[in-house]
Amino acid sequence: MDVLTPQQRAKAMKHIRQKDTSIEVMLRKALWHKGYRYRKNWKALKGTPDIVLTKYHIAIFCDSEFFHGKDWPKLEKRILRGSNSKYWYGKITRNMARDEEVDRTLAGEGWVVLRFWGDDIKKHLDECVKVVDETVFDQMMQDQVR
Repeated sequence: MDVLTPQQRAKAMKHIRQKDTSIEVMLRKALWHKGYRYRKNWKALKGTPDIVLTKYHIAIFCDSEFFHGKDWPKLEKRILRGSNSKYWYGKITRNMARDEEVDRTLAGEGWVVLRFWGDDIKKHLDECVKVVDETVFDQMMQDQVR
């Protein structure tokens, strides 16, 4: 693994996007081609979901593995060995706690929350879209019952 200088690392971190990431764009394009219409980065909902299917009350988050703590036991060890570990440990644990709080809040407000990992979107986009399809179907069936 190459070790970056502090200046190189700072430059790399400045280029990480918060909105319109490659994984979000991939999933949005796939959903658009399936005929889904959505809002992106909708601030009206807690957590500002990346994609919101308002018609079906579905909030979708596209989470990067590092910043949202995928495989946390492994990642935790890696972070604790790395530079600036106190900062990264705190940041990622806060992100994970915030994700759980957002999920609970949105569920309490009647929204279905879907979270996809970036690698899953990149490698298994069709399966992610299938999950959305199934969730939309479930929501439509629930609406008919009401």
